[in-house]
Amino acid sequence: MTFNDPIDRRETHSSKWDQMQELFGVSPEDGLAMWTADSCYPTAPCVREALQRAVDHGVFGYSWEYPEYLDAIAWWMRTRHAWSVDTDWILTTQGLGNAIALCLDVWSEPGDGVAIFPPVYHEFALKVKKAGRVVTECPLVRQGDSYGLDLDDAQRRLTGREKLLIWCSPQNPSGRIWTPEELRAVSEFAQKNGLILISDEIHHDLVYPGNRFVPMDMAAPEARTWTVYLTAASKTFNIAGQRTGNMIIPDPELRAAMKQRLRSLDYKPSALGVSMIEAAYSPDGADWADAQIAHLASNRDLFDAGINAIPGLWSMPLQSTYLAWVDFAGTGMAFDEFQARIRDVAKIAASPGPSFGAGGESWMRFNLAAPRPLIEDAVGRMQRAFADLQ
Repeated sequence: MTFNDPIDRRETHSSKWDQMQELFGVSPEDGLAMWTADSCYPTAPCVREALQRAVDHGVFGYSWEYPEYLDAIAWWMRTRHAWSVDTDWILTTQGLGNAIALCLDVWSEPGDGVAIFPPVYHEFALKVKKAGRVVTECPLVRQGDSYGLDLDDAQRRLTGREKLLIWCSPQNPSGRIWTPEELRAVSEFAQKNGLILISDEIHHDLVYPGNRFVPMDMAAPEARTWTVYLTAASKTFNIAGQRTGNMIIPDPELRAAMKQRLRSLDYKPSALGVSMIEAAYSPDGADWADAQIAHLASNRDLFDAGINAIPGLWSMPLQSTYLAWVDFAGTGMAFDEFQARIRDVAKIAASPGPSFGAGGESWMRFNLAAPRPLIEDAVGRMQRAFADLQ
């Protein structure tokens, strides 16, 4: 199968499609799901083959973080990102949402503050609030066609109660890839304020030609004593439903604290999850990931051209991720008005910008990880929904 073969995900227990009516008021019967960050094409053949072998074997007993699995993660980081990771540093969680929740649990208490840099992945703030902690927003600033940092402003916004800083690299929803200098500045900001830095790098493989992702650990290796790195194969290979992610923690004290918490929760990894990651993080998986980037780049270019042709709409140029960040400020419409057109006329379920925090008020996020015909359909629907502006 190719990236453009249609896959009907309706009534397959896909939250992206089967909950769109409940969450966004868009029927899956005639609507398009472009919200949650999973892709609408099959994962790599090497991953499916590993699952088939497991099914054929027929025994699904206990597993663990066995050496081949850990070696595959280290191999991937070394060959894809030039990042040398010791396998002893790797811990497994039930995905990165779970990893963030665990970090909040281990290194903060109810009522403590947690710094984030919005507009940013909405689950950061949601996880913080669910844990009874307090969000401190340090907004990014617009710089040309993307976002930048204002750490002087961020410093003024801190209350002194903050214990953690949750950082997003590459940035979701803008697709911004941070420079090594910016990463070092964030690291120094965390150290200066006594914050544990949680660097969520889940989109690190989804980088478009002409751009280069640099892991926080490579940009600021001196920060290991106050930094936890979060990675996963889930976005790259569309296996988020297997709930398997990684914390990479070089510092022995930080790692010991997290390992103790995992032991206290009696956590063990999913046998199928670790098997899928071992298969994904391989030369065959790397070839498939490269092909996916070419497909996503084509989708991005098609979507941006179509959206930017609508007066008042602007799609921020993506350096990474498959999540288009579209500004509707130029329409002069209030958020409820342009959201209603997307929902009721275009019949697209997209992620509302305000959920990403300060700076997202005039924006919507659209998932481009889909067969080309779906992207073409979405562009046509958007152009019809805003036809009166043309």
